[in-house]
Amino acid sequence: MMICIINGPNLNLLGKRQPEIYGSRTFEDVLDELKATFPATEIEYFQSNCEGAIIDKIHALGYDTPSCEGIVINPGAYAHYSYAIADAISSIQLPVVEVHISNIHARDEFRHKSVTAPSCKAMLCGFGMKGYELALRFFNAH
Repeated sequence: MMICIINGPNLNLLGKRQPEIYGSRTFEDVLDELKATFPATEIEYFQSNCEGAIIDKIHALGYDTPSCEGIVINPGAYAHYSYAIADAISSIQLPVVEVHISNIHARDEFRHKSVTAPSCKAMLCGFGMKGYELALRFFNAH
């Protein structure tokens, strides 16, 4: 099984950016752990700070990569206003699970609503980096 993890803006700074919210681990550390925990799952990783690049990646996975069986996406701040990413998710047949490291409902009011989540199969928030593992467990169980 192949799953792609897509991280959005500012998530390239994990381990450096606001460690009191996002922790002190880099995503590369988490990715190594995920690959060790799920050796039978091929994990592709993509990160971009650009909305269009994220949309292009979703389209490529949905239409050009037949071996991909699902997407785990952390759209970052785009979750709160990117109807374009929501439309891209809706346009593909692959199941998508949205992940947020922090509990978006316990933060600034503008973060309480995700416009991308309704296009996804499920959403996890507030589990820290463990949310990525839980999303992969979901795919492995289905």
